[in-house]
Amino acid sequence: MEDVERQRNEAFWQQTVAFWRRYDEMEARLTRPVSERMLDLARVSPGMRLLDVACGRGEPALPAARRVGPHGWVLAVDLVEGMLQIARERASREGLKNIEFRAADAESFQAGETLFDAATLRWGLMFMPTPERALESIHRALKPGGALVIASWAEAARVPFASLPRRILERYRDVPLPNSDGRPGVFRHADGATLDTVLQENGFSVEASEEMEVPVVEATEGSAIVAWIRAMGGAFVNLVDEMPQHQQHAWEKALATEVEKYRVGEHIVLGGITRLTLARSSGRKPGG
Repeated sequence: MEDVERQRNEAFWQQTVAFWRRYDEMEARLTRPVSERMLDLARVSPGMRLLDVACGRGEPALPAARRVGPHGWVLAVDLVEGMLQIARERASREGLKNIEFRAADAESFQAGETLFDAATLRWGLMFMPTPERALESIHRALKPGGALVIASWAEAARVPFASLPRRILERYRDVPLPNSDGRPGVFRHADGATLDTVLQENGFSVEASEEMEVPVVEATEGSAIVAWIRAMGGAFVNLVDEMPQHQQHAWEKALATEVEKYRVGEHIVLGGITRLTLARSSGRKPGG
């Protein structure tokens, strides 16, 4: 059973890495304002040391490296080596020498002797099995008073890129409720108070919270949006694939029609509201 589960995990991450290789340029361009605003909130400036947790393809690690300059340093960690390779390739293309990418589990990460001025975590905490452990790791890595900026998604109704495909699928089959009940998932921290509580219980004081609307995917045709969703894979797409072919085609057609409501000029643009939370290390141990 363990071998089967490991094979499933490997297949999932291979598919995920292939997906992001295909769509990296588009997503980086569309969501760059989120990365930049996170760095603004953390007041990242030349000479600082920044830790980016669950960096994926290098956001906001790469723009952070440009901000801290040659006298600063960025350490970017992620669980998946394939994602880090995409980030390394981007850093090489951009000529960034002041950044290190390291494969590590955020929940058990050890920064060693280095203490960081700030940390960022963009759309990653919500997927971690035990986010409290990740926050403990970040707390250990930060200087007292160091800033932590987290990006998380708002409630489903305001995040159509994730909720609209699910809502259309409900016409054809039963669909489990979105992950808003404490389990890992896109909407785990949709209630900002939930995230605030977790932060406060793990050595952080919450200073500010704000929302911004961010595009995630764009295409000239609805069918391309459908292709993007299917290429992403995961549990939701498995629900689609379980249906008979005629129902799958019906779902695709209905979704392609529905997303036309989000057309802006030549492009259909889907995204959602993301919440940016600024917290600060209290200098005391979590739970202390």
